[in-house]
Amino acid sequence: MADLLQSDETPVHRCPWSIGSALYQAYHDDEWGVPVHDDHKQFEFLILEGAQAGLSWSTILNKREGYRAAYDNFDPVKVAAYDEAKVTELLNNAGIVRNRLKIRASISNAQHFLEIQQEFGTFDHYIWGFVNHKTIVNRFREMSEVPATSAESDALSKDLKRRGFKFVGSTIIYAHMQAAGMINDHLTSCFCHARLAEV
Repeated sequence: MADLLQSDETPVHRCPWSIGSALYQAYHDDEWGVPVHDDHKQFEFLILEGAQAGLSWSTILNKREGYRAAYDNFDPVKVAAYDEAKVTELLNNAGIVRNRLKIRASISNAQHFLEIQQEFGTFDHYIWGFVNHKTIVNRFREMSEVPATSAESDALSKDLKRRGFKFVGSTIIYAHMQAAGMINDHLTSCFCHARLAEV
């Protein structure tokens, strides 16, 4: 477990993956595992997690602002309406991952995202239903204990695929669930674990 010192010399314990990058640390401390109930934010994570497939999360975090600019601040209505000219524009945008399949998937996923909103009222209500609308709080002590998938991510992945989503395999969806606070996978020694367990 990585320790950092605050100004009062009190040790702060964090999940080891967050150490070494100020961007990673801020993401870990302020976002990762915090319950998300905003559809706009859920859509952002879907886009970014899909883009991350086969790449490191640091690559995506470093391109996050590029994605915000390129994807109209992750507005699902606007993304769902992207045409071929926009696909070409995105393929030429060095600020994002220029992968044709991922770009096309992001557009079709936006369309299916809107369909879920119409069916369930909000995407939030739909996705949180896979964890009975309550965060799953795990109590892992070592990073080696944290799984890549779960029964819940398997079920959600399967249903998203049935609805036409792409780049939503169980591993990607498990990462999404961690990021969106549907699963608390901060190690028990991390200061975020207890803080988020009270949310």
